[in-house]
Amino acid sequence: MSNHDLAGQLLVELADVMEELRGPGGCPWDREQDHKSLMPFLIEEAYEVLEAIQLEDMNKLAEELGDLLLQIVFHAQIAQENTEFDLAEPIRQIVAKMRRRHPHVFGEVSVTSSEQVLVNWEQIKAQEREQNPAASLLDTVPRNMPALMQACKIQQKAARVGFDWDSIDGAWAKVVEEKAELLRAVENRDIGEVNEELGDLLFAIVNIARFLEVEPETALLSTVVKFRHRFSYIEEQAQAMGKELSDYTLSELDQWWEEAKKKGRSGTSSL
Repeated sequence: MSNHDLAGQLLVELADVMEELRGPGGCPWDREQDHKSLMPFLIEEAYEVLEAIQLEDMNKLAEELGDLLLQIVFHAQIAQENTEFDLAEPIRQIVAKMRRRHPHVFGEVSVTSSEQVLVNWEQIKAQEREQNPAASLLDTVPRNMPALMQACKIQQKAARVGFDWDSIDGAWAKVVEEKAELLRAVENRDIGEVNEELGDLLFAIVNIARFLEVEPETALLSTVVKFRHRFSYIEEQAQAMGKELSDYTLSELDQWWEEAKKKGRSGTSSL
């Protein structure tokens, strides 16, 4: 049996398990769920996948991808019970979409770079939008997406139709401008203005990330993971001394922080 055949067989088995869990003799908790009640779990599982990638832990990644797949099967089972669609439908749609959006692989289109792939991708999506028109180009970016990811996505959308700086120099100048405006807001002690200007500065920094071809959400998550691991070293040292963290000065805690950096307590092997 090939790996594809085994994967297909196991997916059917997972669907059968979920159907049984949702059935009359199944799990009371599973039977009570609907699409909306499952939303937090879908988000949580997606972030746990990201964490496994950041940690470069392939065993954890396999486990978390399984948990994420369970959420997909869960939603498909609920939809099937409501006679809306079954598990085959989202799979059918994504297969058709990937073939349609990759004419350079499954069609006669020729490309020589990933940039051309992205241009073709947007053109194909534009043709799709003509059949299902949205009020705005940016309407295709979900409004409940995390703000950092949402900022990056809408900047990418705008840039692909020409609304963009000519070079990263313009983006850097915008960061300097927004920083100055934030400092003025702080001096004025206007909390509403501070909130607005801080948002503008963060948005400008996302533009820098886009020009540098860095995914800002991933970059920030990497730093968060790094901070967690280095801070855990500080906690370990304080615990070994039999004291609370609050018993130490910032200077003393910072010494342990520097030790953690030297020991490579970064959270990933690449930092």
